[in-house]
Amino acid sequence: MSTKPLSNAVLQAGGSALSSNKVIRNTYTLLSMTLLFSGASAALSMALNLPHPGIIITLVGYFGLLYATVKCRNSGWGLVCVFALTGFMGLTLGPILTAYLSMPNGGMIVTQAMVATAVIFLSLSAYAITTKRDFSFMGGFLMVGIIVAFFAGIGAIVFAIPALSLGVSAMFVLLMSGLILYETSNIIQGGETNYIMATTSLFVAIFNLFTSLLHILGFLNGDD
Repeated sequence: MSTKPLSNAVLQAGGSALSSNKVIRNTYTLLSMTLLFSGASAALSMALNLPHPGIIITLVGYFGLLYATVKCRNSGWGLVCVFALTGFMGLTLGPILTAYLSMPNGGMIVTQAMVATAVIFLSLSAYAITTKRDFSFMGGFLMVGIIVAFFAGIGAIVFAIPALSLGVSAMFVLLMSGLILYETSNIIQGGETNYIMATTSLFVAIFNLFTSLLHILGFLNGDD
């Protein structure tokens, strides 16, 4: 009996594992750098006391830079675009943090949101990496859920409905947690081989998770 097919299978499995490990390393390295850059942008925005750009500029800037990142994902310009995107998101976060920090117990609320975000992200990432479970089945549900939550959030802003806004934040906490599991699993399973796109997905998940927790904790503390 020939062992060649078996050897080829082992080599392919080994190559796939090495490839996914490389994507994971590159993704988490770039993710750490973009988080720091975004944090610095938020700090700069707070130091300059910049006003929030508003929903229209925020959406145009976000989707425009996201589109540029997707288009340039296979070139060096992709790195420029992902830093531009995360830096822009940091600038929009600055005024939000300023508003919360000006409230009673605002510092505690922001700290709690940061800690909770870190715990959720690290726990879910570690679970996906150690168990190597395939969460690809969540893709369709997450896409539909995010679209529904996005338009519900727009409606909550336009019609000024606090209860709906709070419900959307709770939805985003669940959806972004699912996105972290999905994207991490996607890297491990070899479905995502571009670390720029993997970084972008995880950054967006972390950003939305943090802002949603900030909203919920602010409400629970009676300051929102």
